[in-house]
Amino acid sequence: MNNFSSPFDNLASEYDSWFDGDGKPIFDIEVEAFRNILPLLPKPWLEIGVGSGRFARALGIENGIDPSYKFVEMARARGINASIGRGENTSFERESIGTVFLIVTLCFLDSPLDVMKEAHRILIPGGKLVLSFVAKDSPWGKYYEQKKGAGHRFYQHATFYKCNEVTRFTIEAGFMGEKMVSTLWQKPGDVRHMESPREGYFHDAGFTIIVAVKAAGED
Repeated sequence: MNNFSSPFDNLASEYDSWFDGDGKPIFDIEVEAFRNILPLLPKPWLEIGVGSGRFARALGIENGIDPSYKFVEMARARGINASIGRGENTSFERESIGTVFLIVTLCFLDSPLDVMKEAHRILIPGGKLVLSFVAKDSPWGKYYEQKKGAGHRFYQHATFYKCNEVTRFTIEAGFMGEKMVSTLWQKPGDVRHMESPREGYFHDAGFTIIVAVKAAGED
């Protein structure tokens, strides 16, 4: 049986339905931000915190892990090779993965640094870490912080970070920054049209992607 538990086990269906409703235009903007990055990433790909498999299916990520058995079931139904597990201690062999994705997962991790160190272990030399997040001091970060403070059923479990904090985690875990992409300048509650991503970090963007590389020869 599953030895893990997740607060999302009882919220999985509600969370997943967001992507078909209010969250659809946001999701489409976020997926678009990955498009120019994907051809640069070595295979095989793994998403830690795969959730219900929405991003994995849209981006072509073959493998995923998540502590929620409900999410794993949903991801498998979407064709993802998903299994139950935690990012701090995966079952993957050392230097067996080409790219690890952490997509809007950082805020739900007990220890982002430990998960990044594990990603470093399982990545091949020159492998990539691709992580996306909502910066704490962005308009969207402040919006979600308010929801957390009000005890929102999803965001009460979240811890948001500033961009420099996330960057520091990657460096401490043994990665070198390679690329940053930002998108989602429309404000919460007023997302009405598709946006094109911009390279670099912008404090007023609601969604930031960092691509970092594991240097050849590192353990």
